[in-house]
Amino acid sequence: MLKGRKVVLRLFTEEDLEELFALDSDVAARGEYVPIVLHTLSEMRKQFRETGWWQEDQGRMVIASGDGKMVGAIVFFRPSPMLAGYEVGYAIFRPEDRSKGYMTEALGIFSAYLFELRPIPRLQLGMFKGNAASRKVAEKCGYQYEGTQRQGNFLRGEYRDRETFSLLRGECQPLSEALLS
Repeated sequence: MLKGRKVVLRLFTEEDLEELFALDSDVAARGEYVPIVLHTLSEMRKQFRETGWWQEDQGRMVIASGDGKMVGAIVFFRPSPMLAGYEVGYAIFRPEDRSKGYMTEALGIFSAYLFELRPIPRLQLGMFKGNAASRKVAEKCGYQYEGTQRQGNFLRGEYRDRETFSLLRGECQPLSEALLS
């Protein structure tokens, strides 16, 4: 468990799956930049039982508020075997939990944790062009814009531009500092 001032990052438990399913199934609450892919509860349970959603090159954690409410999730994965590092993805589930600083703190802690956990030189984020809130979170956490992949992702019926941001190991604050911020 990784505790910050506003959030707690922890591994998922089987008891979290029904709540996650309900939150993940609410397409209207996702916001315009989150894909609308739906998963069944049985599919989620099967994947969780197989991996616990934490492996060498991919994993996901709950983002909980200080009072324990599940407010979001944050993931890492290797997008390509040739990429030196991981890509990080994140979401705050409910509109009323956005713009409260949860994601900025969660991304700072998660980034520092991954650099302490794995011998990687970089992390990257991919987001749809125009996602001002996600870009602001990335920049507050020290991620730097690298470029735009034109029509790099499909979202809600159309191909859209995808912006890439990165953070190098030497640019990330130590985990001990991230947990205090």
